[in-house]
Amino acid sequence: MKSVCFYFQVHQPYRVKKYRVFDIGNDAEYFNDRGEGNLNNRRIIQKVAQKSYIPTTKLLIELLHRHPEMRVSFSFSGVALEQLSQYAPEVIDLFKQLVDTGRVEILGETYYHSLAFFHSPSEFERQVAKHRETVRKMFGVWPRVFRNTELSYRNDLGEWADKAGYAGVLAEGWDPILGWRSPNYVYRPKGAQNARLLLKNYRLSDDVAFRFSSRDWSEWPLTAEKFAAWLGEAEGDVVNLFMDYETFGEHQWEDTGIFNFLEKLPEELAKNPGMNFRTPSEVIASYDVRDEVDMPNVVTWADTDRDLSAWAGNPMQRSAFEAIYELEDKILLANDLKLLEDWRRLQTSDHFYYMCTKWSNDGDVHAYFSPYESPYDAHIAYMNALSDLKLRLERAK
Repeated sequence: MKSVCFYFQVHQPYRVKKYRVFDIGNDAEYFNDRGEGNLNNRRIIQKVAQKSYIPTTKLLIELLHRHPEMRVSFSFSGVALEQLSQYAPEVIDLFKQLVDTGRVEILGETYYHSLAFFHSPSEFERQVAKHRETVRKMFGVWPRVFRNTELSYRNDLGEWADKAGYAGVLAEGWDPILGWRSPNYVYRPKGAQNARLLLKNYRLSDDVAFRFSSRDWSEWPLTAEKFAAWLGEAEGDVVNLFMDYETFGEHQWEDTGIFNFLEKLPEELAKNPGMNFRTPSEVIASYDVRDEVDMPNVVTWADTDRDLSAWAGNPMQRSAFEAIYELEDKILLANDLKLLEDWRRLQTSDHFYYMCTKWSNDGDVHAYFSPYESPYDAHIAYMNALSDLKLRLERAK
């Protein structure tokens, strides 16, 4: 029997306001924009909650009760859970109702949605531990499968997950890595003994996440019946559909029919007796390993390159990474919780994504997601805030 494995990423960063050079030394609140634009974190959280999180979660709760065979999984960044708890607590209550069904799996990740694994393994470990404890306290469950920020993966992450006791880890099913192989099987990470590797089927995932409302797409309109047929025809043991939760209602607006599509999909899949839903842990427990996958270089979900260039491809991004992580020892020695928290919030990968200067289709995607007028504005605000953080650190001695 073939499985469909749905995984949704829920993440919202603490966006840095337009922090000016004149603010350095005078304003230690980097994330408190109160304007009407897209740098106001409260405003963004509440808007996304109303358009996406609340209606989608209510629908999923209904679908899980209507279809006992249905399963889904989530990865929540810690900074998203913080902001939802503060600005849209109804969403947290709905997520708890989902988890209470017993058919929703929560994955592990870094609390601050950072790329710390590639810059500071010790900080990475601390953020993973904080995320794990937050999930345990909030939802009463313990993550068994790991998903790194931006679906970034390399062989040593698989080895780490194996040693840390995770049953598996998620990654992008990127063609140049897989070659003739399909992402629709369970694999073994190179260097791991027990952990398994689940690979995103990016074509079918992106049909929903990115192409669903495109009238220029030859397959538009995408109906639940058509998509269920594609899933049934796909080779392999499992089709991993990984996407942002904001796909529903935010990236694909309600008037595109995205909610109707989601509502009808379980019904259409149920017409195929050879298919079912499984969570990542259930997939790992249900299928044999097909092969070992070797990813010596970083692979991510982003852009045509599928590497870290979306976050570290230009000098601005690389200088920002270097500047934030060189503060680690001093920050930890300062023993100041506010300094530590601001430092960690500034590690969130979105800050570096906003600085990307790629053009063409990749550049359009970056511009769509960025709250800044340009990558240079993003870099200026970030580095000014970092300069103030350094000043506060000096004063704390």
